Amino acid sequence: MTDPTKPPRRFYKAVSIEAAENGFCVRLDGLGARTPAGKLLAAPTDALARLLAAEWDTQAQQIVMASMPATRLAFTALDRIGDARAAVCEEIAGYAGSDVLCYFAEAPKSLEERQIQAWGPVLDWAQEALSLRFIRTVGVKHVAQPVETLARAAHLAGELDDFGLAGLAAATALFGSAVLAFAVQRDKLSGALALDLSRLDEIYQAERWGVDAEAAVRAQGMLAEAVMLESWFRALAA
Repeated sequence: MTDPTKPPRRFYKAVSIEAAENGFCVRLDGLGARTPAGKLLAAPTDALARLLAAEWDTQAQQIVMASMPATRLAFTALDRIGDARAAVCEEIAGYAGSDVLCYFAEAPKSLEERQIQAWGPVLDWAQEALSLRFIRTVGVKHVAQPVETLARAAHLAGELDDFGLAGLAAATALFGSAVLAFAVQRDKLSGALALDLSRLDEIYQAERWGVDAEAAVRAQGMLAEAVMLESWFRALAA
């Protein structure tokens, strides 16, 4: 009897890509790979299909989905985003309503100054390039953002196709910031830099008090996801 807790064995030898009407399909021994909902695993660009194919090709004796973040995100784009676009756009707008970049530290002064220097230009870019105007505050007390800003964030998200929207939603949740997600999506920031900006307080504390081993492992996992998301957006734009 098959153990459902174990990853499935790799059942294919060759991974390839084939152009089709619905995009560029990932094929395993000539047969189309499929999502959990049974859809063909197809990407809108050749570059993104190659990113997905590389994950399938690097699997060893077993298929470990945890090591295939781009494939999992493609499953989300194909199986879930289409029926939930409005809700996903509103979720991204919700993050904009409490964007991490808008909450500057009360103390110490050196942290606040670092945040102003690092976050200020990104918020300025969001206003100039995206027409997203944010209210900045000091401390953790919630400050309501302009209704127009939230509507604009939802609108910008809605302009993306399902793959772009899936990536933007994942980036927004990872960074706790719609601004940083848009910045990576639009090639303003690298994924790694966006992650560092989202973790500025944590990085500052680690510099002062030392690195917690558990936090370091978590940060490495987040970095891998951030780098993948950057690759995802660049492949979509290729």
